[in-house]
Amino acid sequence: MSSVVRIRDVRVVLADVPTIRPHVLAMTTMNTQTIVLVEVERDDGIKGFGEATTIGGLAYGDESPEGIKLAIETYFKPLMQNCDANRPANVMALLHRHIVGNRFAKCAVETALLDALGRACNLSLSELLGGRRRDALPVAWTLASGETAKDIEEAEQMLSARRHNAFKLKIGKRDVASDCAHVAAIAKALGDRASIRVDINQHWTRAQAVDGIARLQDAGVSLIEQPIAASDVIGMRELCDQFDVAIMADEALTGPSSAARFIESRACDAMSLKINQSGGLTEARKVAALAEVAHVALYGGTMLEGGIGTAAAAHLFSCLPDMEWGTELFGPLLLTEELLADPLVYRDFGLIVPTGPGLGVTIDTGKLGHFERK
Repeated sequence: MSSVVRIRDVRVVLADVPTIRPHVLAMTTMNTQTIVLVEVERDDGIKGFGEATTIGGLAYGDESPEGIKLAIETYFKPLMQNCDANRPANVMALLHRHIVGNRFAKCAVETALLDALGRACNLSLSELLGGRRRDALPVAWTLASGETAKDIEEAEQMLSARRHNAFKLKIGKRDVASDCAHVAAIAKALGDRASIRVDINQHWTRAQAVDGIARLQDAGVSLIEQPIAASDVIGMRELCDQFDVAIMADEALTGPSSAARFIESRACDAMSLKINQSGGLTEARKVAALAEVAHVALYGGTMLEGGIGTAAAAHLFSCLPDMEWGTELFGPLLLTEELLADPLVYRDFGLIVPTGPGLGVTIDTGKLGHFERK
């Protein structure tokens, strides 16, 4: 594309969408998800969208929906205006030089730039990223009501509908014995019909982790996510050495540098790859490349994004080598309302990667306007 197309405008919208049930995590309980949408408009009229959705305000991490909106409008937008929209890599390099951190905001901006470029070139995002290897991705569902009977009933419904056959349980809010008994009961009820994983979200001490992982391993759990503090690299390595069950890093991974540190320290058996947490599609791909070279298994993580962020992650994950632990790109299914004109397609225990230019999805402006925070 020889002609220069300038970035005309950058807009950010916050949309508060209720969840289908309380989503109980160790650090907070979610009843609403705030979707952060970024729109980049080019001077040829083409628009691209990205998403910077987080979990539980500031309860989970150091970026909040309100902070992301303020940062993009105050610092990102002046730098981006009049940049060449056909050169997303140059725009992102400029942002990296002038703005420290703000990984979620950078992810949304990069996604919007690539979405717009794909629409302009009539290429899907996965083609811009080198081409997809698969058209569907396995998707796990998170059981997080906190009630054993409800979680079993929910899992049975998912299995019956052929929507999910892998389940991640959120624990860490109760004492170790109670949490592990809850997991064991669900694992026993589902048997060999489903894979059971557990996410503690850093809420165990080292001693609690030794006790809890032993119990979970006996219960048949196959994967344990971030049991202790993200900063405790030595503790994570010791847990990997002590137990057979796979230990996965999540909150500890904030981009390529942190991934390299965990690989060098042999502090995880698997990595949860998240485009927002990594700082964008390009940075997430670097994390994936490091994991591939080091033979560390990958899991396609989510920040419970809506349709835009989920589609972006799906495009990237479809381009990567085999992801041993599948994905958990179920974010839109947790919401009571869909913000896309045509919802993402989930069937046969997986997500169909969208086709069409850019992200291959379109915002339902009417619904977005209804939920937009005024």
